[in-house]
Amino acid sequence: MSDGYGADPESIDGSSNLLVEMAGLLQEGRLDKDIGTLARVPHSHRDVANAVDHFARFATDQHQDLVLLLTAMSTALKATGNNYTQVDEETRTDFQSLLDSSKYVAPKGGTA
Repeated sequence: MSDGYGADPESIDGSSNLLVEMAGLLQEGRLDKDIGTLARVPHSHRDVANAVDHFARFATDQHQDLVLLLTAMSTALKATGNNYTQVDEETRTDFQSLLDSSKYVAPKGGTA
């Protein structure tokens, strides 16, 4: 085990996909606009209609903000996973190049 930091690209991708899935579920469960129209005048008192309209607009705004936030976080996480994989591949390539271009030189005067 290393004392440093580490990352698991599969976990990063899984978490990224989970955020997208959550955003999709929120989008499917958004406030139904037709239900809000049932509280309009003349079906309800003007104050009630105004309060429901205010709540529906606020809820829609908050819903859109959350869906966008989850999507942005997913994109950033996916980019981080891709960058990690790219750096890891570059490190592997550099190390393999060092091993391929190196040559063992036996010590002088020693017994091997």
